[in-house]
Amino acid sequence: MHPHKPHYDRHAGTAENKHFLKRISRQRIDPPAVPGGISAADLIDSAFLSYNGGRLREGCQLYAQRMLAPDCTVGLALSGALTPAGLGMSCLVPLVEAGFIDWIISTGANLYHDTHYALGMDLYQAGPSLPDLELRENQVIRIYDIVFDYENLLGTDKFYRTLLRADVFQQTFSTAEFHYLVGKYLNEREQQTGLKGKSLLAAAYRAGVPIYTSSPGDSSIGMNIAALQLEGYKLNIDPFRDVNQTAGIVWDAKATGGTSGVFILGGGSPKNFMLQTEPQIQEVLGLAESGHDYFLQFTDARPDTGGLSGATPSEAMTWGKVDPDKLPGTVTCYVDSTLALPMITAYALTRVQPRPHKRYIDKLPELTKKLNERYAEVRKERGE
Repeated sequence: MHPHKPHYDRHAGTAENKHFLKRISRQRIDPPAVPGGISAADLIDSAFLSYNGGRLREGCQLYAQRMLAPDCTVGLALSGALTPAGLGMSCLVPLVEAGFIDWIISTGANLYHDTHYALGMDLYQAGPSLPDLELRENQVIRIYDIVFDYENLLGTDKFYRTLLRADVFQQTFSTAEFHYLVGKYLNEREQQTGLKGKSLLAAAYRAGVPIYTSSPGDSSIGMNIAALQLEGYKLNIDPFRDVNQTAGIVWDAKATGGTSGVFILGGGSPKNFMLQTEPQIQEVLGLAESGHDYFLQFTDARPDTGGLSGATPSEAMTWGKVDPDKLPGTVTCYVDSTLALPMITAYALTRVQPRPHKRYIDKLPELTKKLNERYAEVRKERGE
């Protein structure tokens, strides 16, 4: 026997081995046969046991059992072109209406394409291998395997430019305040056309859910606002108001004895903007806080490439974004959001009763004031 090589007797310590195995195990793998007609929620609980299927089950259970507790404030970070694929009306609208999402950070593109549906415009399924030059010659726009008429863009642009010339828009907004007012008019349009339930912006207006855009100039909505500024209109977006309002939402959720959960679809700028609420509270404002309590992300990005979309909850913990004591309440599932979102929507709506809407949009001035007052106290304590 090599003098430096430890010897393991596989027949010794059987009781200790079994105790260790039991300690690290959750349940024996012995699923029932999958029957026809099973619900999505039952399928996830019974057959999604290991690998990314296991992480998807853990994510669904984390969301339903802990993040949807009455005292938890749930923020959704939304990236990728999900609304053009119909996932706004099929999944996000039902989640908002059920009170399962309390505030949102989205790319502007998702909100722009969401508007098509509120205006009664059609998008179509196609295939991923299409003759793009021929599409251009026929004025057809493609988003991977989704196609629609170029007139959808022109019509949506015309809608925004006409709407945003109104006197009520000639002021400075946070992006949430701006989207809430847009949602009011889209809700009215849905009511007139009988298309209620098609638009995320309209649903968020009805439920009082603030929707922020972390990069308001990076979408066709922002492009149309920029054009109106060239015309001399006074509509302006203040992204720094967004920073304080989102920090105020999280600060209030935690300071009043509740918890904060983040639900991240994809990554990118919406993910960072949502997670930076905690460093804003702790690092910049100097308020006592420990991080978000729950972290759930569906992503296909890897952590080793240096992109934030693949950054893990434990890495976020080092920045103060996630409470280190709550790391067991985090799940990262490496799966396409277009697969995971319908599954978790069906799971949550099956397992959890609707919650009252928190209507944070109505509380933003109050929450910002409370955050500012506490910040003033901290500055005074520090002699600043």
